[in-house]
Amino acid sequence: MTKLEKIIKVARGLEKADLVIKNANIINVLSEEIHKGDIAISDGIIAGIKEGYDGGKEIDANGAFVSPAFIDGHVHLESSMLLPHEFAKAVVPCGTTTVITDPHEISNVLGLHGISYMHEAVKNLPLNVYTMLPSCVPATPYETSGFDLNSYDLALLIDSPWVLGIAEMMNYSGLLNLDKNVLAKLELAKSKGKRIDGHAPFLSGKDLCAYAASGVKSDHECTNPDEAKEKIRLGMYIMIREGTAAKDLDALIPVLKEKNTRKCMFVTDDRHPRDLKVHINDMVRRAVDAGVDVIKAVQIGSLNTAEYFGLKNQGAIAPGYRADMLILPDLKTFKPDMVIKDGKIVAKEGELLKTSVKFEKPSVRSSINVRWIEKKDFEIKGTSKFVNTIEIIPHQLVTKSSVCEAKFENGFLNSNTETDTLKILVMERHRATGNIGKGFVKGFNLKSGAIASTVAHDSHNMIIVGTNDFDMYTAAVELVKMQGGKVVVKDGKIIAKLPLPIAGLISDKDFDYVVKHCEELNNAAKELGCTLDDAFMTMSFLSLPVIPELKITDKGLFSTKKWDFVKINP
Repeated sequence: MTKLEKIIKVARGLEKADLVIKNANIINVLSEEIHKGDIAISDGIIAGIKEGYDGGKEIDANGAFVSPAFIDGHVHLESSMLLPHEFAKAVVPCGTTTVITDPHEISNVLGLHGISYMHEAVKNLPLNVYTMLPSCVPATPYETSGFDLNSYDLALLIDSPWVLGIAEMMNYSGLLNLDKNVLAKLELAKSKGKRIDGHAPFLSGKDLCAYAASGVKSDHECTNPDEAKEKIRLGMYIMIREGTAAKDLDALIPVLKEKNTRKCMFVTDDRHPRDLKVHINDMVRRAVDAGVDVIKAVQIGSLNTAEYFGLKNQGAIAPGYRADMLILPDLKTFKPDMVIKDGKIVAKEGELLKTSVKFEKPSVRSSINVRWIEKKDFEIKGTSKFVNTIEIIPHQLVTKSSVCEAKFENGFLNSNTETDTLKILVMERHRATGNIGKGFVKGFNLKSGAIASTVAHDSHNMIIVGTNDFDMYTAAVELVKMQGGKVVVKDGKIIAKLPLPIAGLISDKDFDYVVKHCEELNNAAKELGCTLDDAFMTMSFLSLPVIPELKITDKGLFSTKKWDFVKINP
């Protein structure tokens, strides 16, 4: 008997199902109602949702709610600093069984090999992982990445069934100004009928119309309802983001109380491991707590995302759909008692079943390639104490461009802890060019020491913030010794560190190890006086030149207003 013949017989009640979930309150995101029924599953596919099915194995839900499993519509797995099997251990018990990943972090370091590495690393997991090919490696020509991926490179992978399209088009300036390399990537996706995701903070008016008309159909950078509504009016989907550094859910709740929530999705984008113990399920919970209709909230976390990406057999509980489901004891906590993936139980009561994880780590080359570092590299020449300064806005990726007072002595500029105007350097680490971008930043409030990391979006060069040159030098040297990672230095001594030997982005250790060392890093940063919730996550985005207003790359201070470099002294 073929699978097709079997599912038809099971659906008609002529054959026993492999698994039946009985006495369920089904959250039906298609009809937008909750109704009772049994759920019959055959070969990992839902055969029927009527009462009276029998199965070789049966689970009595006893009136519990059964929801479609959740889908994260935009995530960079590398940002968790975990290998994918450790990521799965954290998020699958929360009810996330599908993620759409953009591997542009590792691609900026390792190119196509980075994409292949991540694809190999997600095999045999209880997690569906689809890929959006990075559109901006590097994000702009104003930084040095390990590789430059053009449309010909992406064409090698675009037809793969695990590739859903082209990831966030951050270079909206290039798009609007008809950059041929940018347009070639858009044409590639359109020629294959695949999605193009967007990334366009504050883009509005006719420029936004042009962005949408080019084929870009989503955005995850909305920070206020008016911005989101304008993009929805133009046919774009809004990815509501709740990451570690950027948190937009609360601000966008009013949009979810409007009429058309079908154009909205939940995404996490960039999350540190400590924030993975709750996932899309917690965004659903918080939306419901804020007054969003419960079925709409579940829809946003499942069906909407599946339909946007063309995952036709996912995101709902109905015949012919993939049997990815959650058994929820209530509609308040949204913590699943049980997670079912492809018709099999993969997690219970917040823990992944050991039998559901099969992982073999692929091999990867070293990625730290720097020119010899010297103490004089950290000196900054100037003409006055007034300096163009990157000013941090807490819980946002956007920054302000301010003029602050550094210390100015004998023609050199130094950190001023009294005004919280600290040195920040970005050192190129892919091609040993010797490029060093130098500037100042306000918002860390360090009183001593230095912090440094090889996680620096999106080109992931070495980024260092500090109060004095010697500690900054010590931190940079330690990054090279570790072959990538994060470090805190005080008085020339390493007081906390986390090695990230896989592309300078990912640990080869387990979840608990990474969480423990991340906590030690943040605590150590706070001992230096840092007032930010997560100094390293905030620092990692200060080198991303596509997000307003002032950023720094290995080539210098970059203003998104001028779309050009600016001098340290105004």
